[in-house]
Amino acid sequence: MKLALDPQMFYATHSVLDLPDVVARTGYSWMELSPKADFIPFFSHPRADDATVAKLRKRAADAGVGIASVLPVQRWSGPGEEERQAAVRAWKRAVQIAVDLGVDTMNSEFNGRPEAAEFAESQFLRSMDELVPVFEREGMKLVLEPHPDDFVEDGHAAVRLVRGLNRDWISFLYCTPHTFHQGNDASGIIAEAAEKVTYVHLADTLDHTASNGLRYIVNPPGSTVRVHQHAEIGRGEVDFDEVFAALADVGFDGVVSSCVFGWKERAEEISVRQREKATGLIEKHFGAGKL
Repeated sequence: MKLALDPQMFYATHSVLDLPDVVARTGYSWMELSPKADFIPFFSHPRADDATVAKLRKRAADAGVGIASVLPVQRWSGPGEEERQAAVRAWKRAVQIAVDLGVDTMNSEFNGRPEAAEFAESQFLRSMDELVPVFEREGMKLVLEPHPDDFVEDGHAAVRLVRGLNRDWISFLYCTPHTFHQGNDASGIIAEAAEKVTYVHLADTLDHTASNGLRYIVNPPGSTVRVHQHAEIGRGEVDFDEVFAALADVGFDGVVSSCVFGWKERAEEISVRQREKATGLIEKHFGAGKL
């Protein structure tokens, strides 16, 4: 098992080349590279050239930090065909960047529009038709997660779609801060995913459905906005013992990545506490020596 840090809270103050040292300083051996303006931005073509990629690989090696995954987020499920084509182009470059970094895993979201789920799925499958040969040629693994406001948000539905893609190198990511958007059934979703769950995002959130949906208040009433947090473990209502017990039951041996956002003024101390809490949960449910 690998315990990684998504250093997103350091993005505003550090270049992508500085991140390995940050990750090492907080005690992690692995790093997840999520969307970043000077690397692979949200919904845009990558900004890193070959020279930058080579420098990043060396900086990571020098810091003793492995890169667990590269995480692009692109509009590969539309809504329009031009957006989809641009996303596929960006994905192809992102795959090359991952290969050049020596990374064998990429994770992402389904994206698309939930109010047009059937069309978005068809766009997603069209993109996959173009990208599957690229992933297979490069030996790249792909891990997919349902995200609030994607065309698939429910965890069970996402697991079934992952299985429907029928590739042994495509698997499922369970994101704990999305627990209450994907059905509030961590043990059931993880049990259904079984060997297909290979990646976990680790952060806490409040249950937006509790107290008649009044944990968060949005105006106007009835708005379809999706609200959640990526908070430090203990600041929300996710049952992490349920999550890790379910992971142990299915023999999970993948990546656990700390993904706290929104508290950049305390980024370092929170990252350290997240590592300690994650290590404690892993030792409690899997036994010592699993990292």
